[in-house]
Amino acid sequence: MSKTRTLSGGIDRAFHISENGSSIKRESLAGLTTFVSMAYILFVNPSVLGDAGMNKGAVFTATALSAILGSLLMGILANYPIAIAPGLGDNAFFTYSVVIAMGIPWEDAMAGVLVASVLFTILSFLKVREIVIDAIPQDLKYAMAAGIGIFISFVGLQGGGLIVADKSSLVGIGSFTVPTVWLTIFGIFVIAILMAKKVPGAIFIGLVATTLLGLFTGLIKAPHHIISMAPSLKPTFAVGLTHLSVMSDPKMWAVVLIFLLVAFFDTAGTLIGLAQQAGIMKDNKMPRIGRALMADSLSMLGGAFMGTTPTSAYVESSAGIAIGGKTGFTAVVVAFFFLLSMIFSPLLTVVTTQVTAAALIVVGVLMVSALRDIHWDQFEIALPSFLVVIGMPLTYNISYGIAFGFLTYPILMTAAGRRKEVNGIMWSMLIVFVVLLYVLNILPK
Repeated sequence: MSKTRTLSGGIDRAFHISENGSSIKRESLAGLTTFVSMAYILFVNPSVLGDAGMNKGAVFTATALSAILGSLLMGILANYPIAIAPGLGDNAFFTYSVVIAMGIPWEDAMAGVLVASVLFTILSFLKVREIVIDAIPQDLKYAMAAGIGIFISFVGLQGGGLIVADKSSLVGIGSFTVPTVWLTIFGIFVIAILMAKKVPGAIFIGLVATTLLGLFTGLIKAPHHIISMAPSLKPTFAVGLTHLSVMSDPKMWAVVLIFLLVAFFDTAGTLIGLAQQAGIMKDNKMPRIGRALMADSLSMLGGAFMGTTPTSAYVESSAGIAIGGKTGFTAVVVAFFFLLSMIFSPLLTVVTTQVTAAALIVVGVLMVSALRDIHWDQFEIALPSFLVVIGMPLTYNISYGIAFGFLTYPILMTAAGRRKEVNGIMWSMLIVFVVLLYVLNILPK
């Protein structure tokens, strides 16, 4: 008993858990909830990168290991309740834009990811990323938080089948004759009722209840096996390093630039949004932001060596934050469950998108509260903020939403006679986003 108390006391002091008004139990529950909400990446990432010709088993292992590395670094170095894993947007760009559309072999494309990761890490060491994040106006930071909230709610509505693609109107309401849709609806009501009653761990309880309902009704298939050894990492390990000679092709540097910029602002926007939700922000700045960015950079570098696309801070961390996660111990718990997942991977199949959808929708509601702090009465601030908020879900991309705000903010502030309030970094970011949109063929050439 004394050893247990000593261990818990050591954990409490190391992560300042009591000091932040939390407990080991609450942090552990938050970590489990975050893991359950993002565990889908273990199966989605191999599927997407498999379309590029990569070995799915190796990608599964690389995904888990990079998530373990990133979450441990974020928890221990920065003491943030934010998990890291390979980003969905980056893997889609890697496969469908670089490998398939541009005709670049996946081995060469992985060399581009590795180079971008090295540059990313150097920028973090030089504190360039930290300087940029601190220079972003407070109103745009609030807009990022709200935009991410709407974005993840949209992801949840889509994953749950409540919103579907529509040829005439882009999106439309889903069919309520599909049985699995009712799993999401059930989960939303369970979580919402528990939240209204202020029950601790409402989101996690809702996830468990929805999973059990799915298993009981047969809408979710029970796994055939419980334990499965992790696949070998050999087919993808260090492939990028052995193909660095392709970087003599100028086309590859365009790929590196895009990976670098997208990863930079995806993570920056997500970190800011989650920090706002967790109450970490102080005086418009994130304490220990340098350590957080370094954790993100090193995990991206590690992932590139193991054979996966860039890692990113996960918006699903908001699910754990919503139930009380406030310290890095939450992220460490996430890493622990990713480690377990490598052995018990068959069990993860019961946590379907319909199960996690309800949590994402409810968490989106919590994050959108940041809208109240934006100066909507000042149009030069209102329009850029609005574009950030709607840009993320409507383009299905966090970086594009940020780009819309950064492209308009300096111009409108100048038009309003407030040019002196716009720092040089914001003007530099305007140029950077113009270049990014040009490279992505969004702007005319």
